[in-house]
Amino acid sequence: MASSICLRCLRRSLQSIESSHRAAFSTSASFSAAAPPKKQGAPGGTGARPPAAGERKALRKRIVLSNTNALQVEGLEDFTGDKLVRHEPGTVTLDKFRGQVLGLDDETVDALRALESFKSTQAWSLFRRPATLIRAETAQLANQLANAEGDGKEVSRMVIYGSPGSSRGSGKSVMLLQAHAMAFLKDWLVVHFPEAQDLTNAHTAYQPVTTPTGTIYIQTHYTAKLLANIARANQKLLSGLQLSQQHRLPIPVQANISLSRFVELGAQDPDLAWPIWQALWLELTTPSQSESKDGLQRPPVLVTMDGVDQAMRSSAYLDSETNPIHAHDLALPRHFMNLLSGQTKLPNGGMVLAATCDSNRAAASTMDHCLARISAIQNNAQPPHWDPFVAKDAKVEAALKDVQALKLPGLSKTEARGVMEYYARSGMFRHTVTEGMVSEKWTLAGSGIIGELERATIRARF
Repeated sequence: MASSICLRCLRRSLQSIESSHRAAFSTSASFSAAAPPKKQGAPGGTGARPPAAGERKALRKRIVLSNTNALQVEGLEDFTGDKLVRHEPGTVTLDKFRGQVLGLDDETVDALRALESFKSTQAWSLFRRPATLIRAETAQLANQLANAEGDGKEVSRMVIYGSPGSSRGSGKSVMLLQAHAMAFLKDWLVVHFPEAQDLTNAHTAYQPVTTPTGTIYIQTHYTAKLLANIARANQKLLSGLQLSQQHRLPIPVQANISLSRFVELGAQDPDLAWPIWQALWLELTTPSQSESKDGLQRPPVLVTMDGVDQAMRSSAYLDSETNPIHAHDLALPRHFMNLLSGQTKLPNGGMVLAATCDSNRAAASTMDHCLARISAIQNNAQPPHWDPFVAKDAKVEAALKDVQALKLPGLSKTEARGVMEYYARSGMFRHTVTEGMVSEKWTLAGSGIIGELERATIRARF
């Protein structure tokens, strides 16, 4: 009896403990937190709106040209027109500024922005204001620009490329920007194709047009955008020029309309863009009649294309039989290639520049071979032989037949020191610039590749 009572008491005590243990960890429904109500039209009820059309692309390509946290560089000279004056045969004043950084004034910056010369991958946003290093190749371009204004109206046609394996970040796009700045300072008209890839990747509308030489494909919306860039960047120059010829256009146009207003008509309506583009080039390639103000005057023209390797092969567009369309059968790339090869003349002088892109390199074996051959001939070396097992692109070979090739090397140590001192004076490089420091960074940057030098100094802090 005693043992049974003890077991019964023990069982009751265990039940009371278990029930109290469960109660301590129970949760009443009245104290539960209610889920927040979903907002109408918001995916998943988070309240975040989907990005608008083109918003991601605009953010990715957003260009910032000023950093208020950077120091103002005292004594920074501007890149002005008087530095491009020829002071003796074969040289211009800009030669004296090699290895120095010069600032770009507001008017030039506005024109360069309208032309889309700045790249989002460049380090403009780290400094107080845009400035650029004057290197040996910059002075070389300045001399060629001066030759184009001489009595002979020389027209330089050149492809800028880098050394194999170290060409990324060598400054090819900045060389085009410097050429744009010099042309604006000289009152030239500047036309720039910011990315050849945008012409060949099948992301814009196109349509066939029959010409006496065959079928070409026009891109009306891209042409309208290009005309808008030209109108904004060259507004001051085009406002002082008038239409001088009668052109067959879809709409009536005032006889003495300014070229600025004429170009804007094409920028506003893609259906008018292509005929207005053709008429504009007829106007620009009309020879100036005399040096007097009464005669017809037309300025020299600078035409440039970045990432030209994308236009040296078949494009992503398809013809009516679903065959790839060669990039040179697209109207705008063909127009540029005709200028680059010299088939289309610039009677009032000018320059045609193309630059390859190694950040998004396209396979263009014929272009690579042609550039290597041209470079070898320029340096009195043995030209390379063509690989017989690789098909040669006759259209690309014809476009590069009579051009110059400028291989862009790394900076010299003097130029590297100049740009590092500018970094230090801006507060972006917090070290004393000594000969040892310059040699160290120059070596780590692959013998002065400016993109790597930038990465090893100012970008290493972020």
